[in-house]
Amino acid sequence: MIQQLTLNGIIAGSIYALIAIGFTVIYRTVRFFHFAHGIVYTLGAYLAYTFFILLKIPFVISFILAVLFASGLGVLIDRFVYHPLRKQRASNLIFLLASFGVFIFLQNLIQMIYGAQILSIRTGPVKEGHHILGAVITDIQIVILLVAVVLLVLLWLFIQRTKLGKAMRAVADDRIAANVVGINPDRIITASFAIGSALAGIAGILISFETNLEPTMGFSALLKGIIASIVGGIGSIPGAVLGAYFLGIVENLGIWHISAGWKDAIAFGVLIVFLLFRPSGILGKRVESSGV
Repeated sequence: MIQQLTLNGIIAGSIYALIAIGFTVIYRTVRFFHFAHGIVYTLGAYLAYTFFILLKIPFVISFILAVLFASGLGVLIDRFVYHPLRKQRASNLIFLLASFGVFIFLQNLIQMIYGAQILSIRTGPVKEGHHILGAVITDIQIVILLVAVVLLVLLWLFIQRTKLGKAMRAVADDRIAANVVGINPDRIITASFAIGSALAGIAGILISFETNLEPTMGFSALLKGIIASIVGGIGSIPGAVLGAYFLGIVENLGIWHISAGWKDAIAFGVLIVFLLFRPSGILGKRVESSGV
């Protein structure tokens, strides 16, 4: 039983990690909580459903189109909502309210278009999983793990080795100084929204093959991503990853003797404990760290 719960926690942590690092990539450059990130996650799943199930487009092409549209949505949200607020030097509270407004508007738009009923993107017969060390893992779960690990490694390499990645780190550390040395902060913010939103869209697509789709699915996922980011040290990409896997495992071990409906309560419990006893995050970084 412990093996299965731990494996389930790692799989859940993989999804949380994609959401958390996408959220963190954006947070590092704009320095406010982009709550609309959750609706980008939801849209990724619904776009995959639209392309693959409704339009009968091959899966790989549907996957790519859904990711591109999710990435584009993130850029559009920044361009038409956040960018004008930045020009007016709005406070973080205004940004927070605006992000909530975008989340609620798009969630209701999705519900109006697709309805409130639960949808499924899964097709074909249910296959028996693979037995590994006393636990069972399905083909879809293997794909989730592999895709998550590959993307996490690629993102780390991108941030560390590429010119754009280094520019993103510079803007995260000091936007004014970065502008002085010739880095355009607006361009970097746009790139951050494109990358972070693409990761959220991928997470939504992957989870859509594991669970059903519903318009409100993004809120819970967003909370898990934010909690993972805070636990790991907000602003730290490695911290977000470790926080996500830690949260996924604790959640699944925590429901061993109670209902699975208590997962969200367990996640909030983890957040409260870390804020009370380990405010610097599990990597020992300060909460506002912009470190990689």
